[in-house]
Amino acid sequence: MTLLLYNPEAHQWSQAFVNINDGTLNTPLIGEFKNGRGEFYGQERCNDRTILVRFVWSDITADSYHVEQSYSADGGKIWESNFVANLTREKE
Repeated sequence: MTLLLYNPEAHQWSQAFVNINDGTLNTPLIGEFKNGRGEFYGQERCNDRTILVRFVWSDITADSYHVEQSYSADGGKIWESNFVANLTREKE
Protein backbone atom coordinates (compact mmCIF):
# COMPACT_ATOMS: atom_id res chain seq x y z
CA MET A 1 0.00 0.00 0.00
CA THR A 2 1.17 3.52 -0.79
CA LEU A 3 0.38 6.51 1.39
CA LEU A 4 0.56 9.98 -0.22
CA LEU A 5 0.26 13.05 2.03
CA TYR A 6 0.37 16.72 1.03
CA ASN A 7 2.11 19.39 3.12
CA PRO A 8 0.48 22.72 2.15
CA GLU A 9 3.15 24.81 3.93
CA ALA A 10 6.01 23.18 2.00
CA HIS A 11 3.94 22.64 -1.18
CA GLN A 12 5.35 19.11 -1.28
CA TRP A 13 4.04 15.58 -1.16
CA SER A 14 5.42 12.66 0.82
CA GLN A 15 5.04 9.11 -0.45
CA ALA A 16 5.48 6.20 1.95
CA PHE A 17 5.07 2.49 1.39
CA VAL A 18 3.64 0.05 3.93
CA ASN A 19 5.72 -3.04 4.72
CA ILE A 20 3.27 -5.93 4.21
CA ASN A 21 5.22 -8.13 6.63
CA ASP A 22 4.89 -5.94 9.72
CA GLY A 23 2.61 -3.00 8.80
CA THR A 24 5.29 -0.32 9.25
CA LEU A 25 5.86 2.67 6.96
CA ASN A 26 9.19 3.19 5.24
CA THR A 27 10.96 6.55 5.28
CA PRO A 28 8.90 8.67 2.88
CA LEU A 29 10.08 9.97 -0.47
CA ILE A 30 9.52 13.71 -0.95
CA GLY A 31 8.44 15.40 -4.16
CA GLU A 32 5.83 17.20 -6.18
CA PHE A 33 3.38 16.85 -9.04
CA LYS A 34 4.04 19.30 -11.87
CA ASN A 35 2.77 19.34 -15.47
CA GLY A 36 1.12 15.92 -15.12
CA ARG A 37 4.21 14.24 -13.66
CA GLY A 38 5.13 13.39 -10.09
CA GLU A 39 8.75 12.97 -9.01
CA PHE A 40 9.71 11.81 -5.53
CA TYR A 41 13.21 11.33 -4.09
CA GLY A 42 14.68 9.79 -0.98
CA GLN A 43 17.44 7.59 0.37
CA GLU A 44 17.61 3.94 1.42
CA ARG A 45 20.24 1.69 2.92
CA CYS A 46 21.38 -1.17 0.69
CA ASN A 47 24.28 -3.46 1.59
CA ASP A 48 25.68 -0.96 4.13
CA ARG A 49 25.53 1.90 1.58
CA THR A 50 23.14 4.79 1.23
CA ILE A 51 21.59 4.96 -2.24
CA LEU A 52 19.20 7.41 -3.87
CA VAL A 53 15.65 6.35 -4.69
CA ARG A 54 13.44 7.98 -7.33
CA PHE A 55 9.75 7.23 -7.89
CA VAL A 56 8.05 8.80 -10.93
CA TRP A 57 4.32 9.00 -11.71
CA SER A 58 3.54 9.90 -15.35
CA ASP A 59 0.92 9.62 -18.10
CA ILE A 60 -1.71 10.32 -15.42
CA THR A 61 -5.35 10.20 -16.51
CA ALA A 62 -8.62 9.70 -14.62
CA ASP A 63 -8.33 5.94 -15.20
CA SER A 64 -4.64 5.12 -15.59
CA TYR A 65 -1.05 6.04 -14.82
CA HIS A 66 2.52 4.86 -15.29
CA VAL A 67 4.93 4.45 -12.34
CA GLU A 68 8.63 3.70 -12.22
CA GLN A 69 10.99 3.23 -9.28
CA SER A 70 14.74 3.54 -9.79
CA TYR A 71 17.88 3.43 -7.67
CA SER A 72 21.16 5.29 -8.05
CA ALA A 73 24.40 4.37 -6.31
CA ASP A 74 26.39 7.23 -7.90
CA GLY A 75 24.55 10.31 -6.68
CA GLY A 76 21.93 10.37 -9.43
CA LYS A 77 24.13 10.16 -12.52
CA ILE A 78 22.86 6.70 -13.50
CA TRP A 79 19.44 5.34 -12.50
CA GLU A 80 18.56 1.63 -12.56
CA SER A 81 14.84 0.82 -12.72
CA ASN A 82 13.65 -1.99 -10.49
CA PHE A 83 9.87 -1.51 -10.75
CA VAL A 84 7.80 -0.34 -13.72
CA ALA A 85 4.01 -0.57 -14.04
CA ASN A 86 1.17 0.74 -16.16
CA LEU A 87 -1.96 0.68 -14.02
CA THR A 88 -5.52 0.99 -15.33
CA ARG A 89 -8.81 1.15 -13.45
CA GLU A 90 -11.14 -1.70 -14.43
CA LYS A 91 -14.52 -0.70 -15.79
CA GLU A 92 -17.54 -2.02 -13.92
